Amino acid sequence: MRVTYDKQANAAYVYLASQILPGSIIDTYTCNPVEVGGEINLDFDNQGRLIGIEILNADKKLPMEVLENAEKNKE
Repeated sequence: MRVTYDKQANAAYVYLASQILPGSIIDTYTCNPVEVGGEINLDFDNQGRLIGIEILNADKKLPMEVLENAEKNKE
């Protein structure tokens, strides 16, 4: 599993598939922000498999060690 983090956008992405190619995300389900206390998007492929998770306001939703160990997007 791979995690990337963009500190400027405060957004993290958890890759559940080893590689996500352009166009391979067929459907995105946005979790109810009230129920999860923020915005979390689940990305699915054409076979209905969950392949990635986008977390906005990541510093409030993820443990700090996850963000510290994530690949950083170049600014």
